[in-house]
Amino acid sequence: MGLHEQRKYPRLKPPKSVLVAWESGILREVSYVESLGLGGLYLRTKKQIALRSPVKILLNMPLGQVRGAAIVRRISEQHGVGVEIISMEQEDRARLFRQLKALEPQ
Repeated sequence: MGLHEQRKYPRLKPPKSVLVAWESGILREVSYVESLGLGGLYLRTKKQIALRSPVKILLNMPLGQVRGAAIVRRISEQHGVGVEIISMEQEDRARLFRQLKALEPQ
C-alpha cells in the first residue's frame, strides 16, 4: 500500500508564494509548502524535527491566514517534513478548504 492510498485527503501543489510559519519546541522557521491538503502539508526545511513532534503552523495564503496544530509524520533530512494537521479552528479549516478548492485544476 503506497503513501497516497493512506491519505484521507488528497494533496495539491500550492503556488510558490504559499509559506508556512511553524514552531516546534524551540525551533521556529518560515518555509515553503511543497504540498498541501486538508489533512496536512509537506514543508521544506533542513532543520531537524523529531518524528511525532507537535508543530504549530500558520499558513500565509492568498485567501487569508490559516492556523493549526500538527504532528510530524514523515522526515526527509535534506528536504523537509510531512506534518498531519490534528486540530484547527472551524474558521481556519473553512478558509483552508476554500483555498484548496481554488487551487484544484478546473
